[in-house]
Amino acid sequence: MSQTHRQWLLKRRPVGMVQESDFELVTTPIPEPADGQLLIRNRMLAFEPAMRGWIDDKPNYLPPVPIGGVMRGTSVGEVVESKLEGFAPGDLVTGMLGWQEYAIADGAVRPIPSGVDPALAISTLGLTGVTAYYGLLEIGQPAAGETVVVSGAAGATGSVVGQIAKLKGCRVIGIAGGEEKCAWLTDEAHFDAVIDYKHDDIDERLESLCPDGIDVFFDNVGGTILNSALGRLALGARVVICGSISGYNAVEKPAGPANYYNLVQKRARMEGFVIIDYLPRAAEAVADLVEWVAAGKIAWKADIQKGFENAPATLLRLYTGSNHGKQLLEI
Repeated sequence: MSQTHRQWLLKRRPVGMVQESDFELVTTPIPEPADGQLLIRNRMLAFEPAMRGWIDDKPNYLPPVPIGGVMRGTSVGEVVESKLEGFAPGDLVTGMLGWQEYAIADGAVRPIPSGVDPALAISTLGLTGVTAYYGLLEIGQPAAGETVVVSGAAGATGSVVGQIAKLKGCRVIGIAGGEEKCAWLTDEAHFDAVIDYKHDDIDERLESLCPDGIDVFFDNVGGTILNSALGRLALGARVVICGSISGYNAVEKPAGPANYYNLVQKRARMEGFVIIDYLPRAAEAVADLVEWVAAGKIAWKADIQKGFENAPATLLRLYTGSNHGKQLLEI
């Protein structure tokens, strides 16, 4: 085994759209595990839109990645050396191991059961699926027969949200960009209807598809799409704020939605959440997700890029809308 490995460090805080040059690739000695630790070789990295906030110096739900620090990120890795009871070389695990080829962990990792596709474990059965599960069911509280609208619907979280809503007996409408993504949502994920924000008039389509209003709006995008949804709320609607990717790379904060007062008129509720608050209950969500995936009730899709050297470029795919499904990188 080589005695060195590569890491991607945060070189500078981005201004506006994140750039590949905001990161620096370095070579460093492979660390040695101490008692109670694991040495893990990363095999696959996962990418989240929220990473843009992690590298900013603005207040966030996690401390910012320090300049010169290893870029934060979830991964699937293989245990190379174990000095921690319950883990053996060859075990596959997932955890927040960062953008590096080898990582030290002290047990804050989750084993991946034998036979489970690592891409599935780090997406629909990982934080992405848990986010969709609790964001919809705990915050959105959908009821059978209600209309649920999901923005960023072809993304890893949005697609799972819509399919869980279908399982709960809801009518589901997705908002996504491009014919390929929209077709996947109706043909594979079985959404009832899809709005293509690149070609459709969103306000007109929401009026046509939601004549009685939107009961639950699950938002991953923010901006003008959020404003349009707020204008079509049903009485007692719930608006779930999961993300706002449209504004993550803005130099200045975008203006708030003009239709926010409809929350008052419709006696609606808009609430944000962060998945770390639900991690103690993750096993409950994963158990349901495993059952639904195994039964073919939830379709999933991964966009897998290749090569550790392409980590920054892979992150950028999220902000240009190039990814279809969970954005992953095979090292």
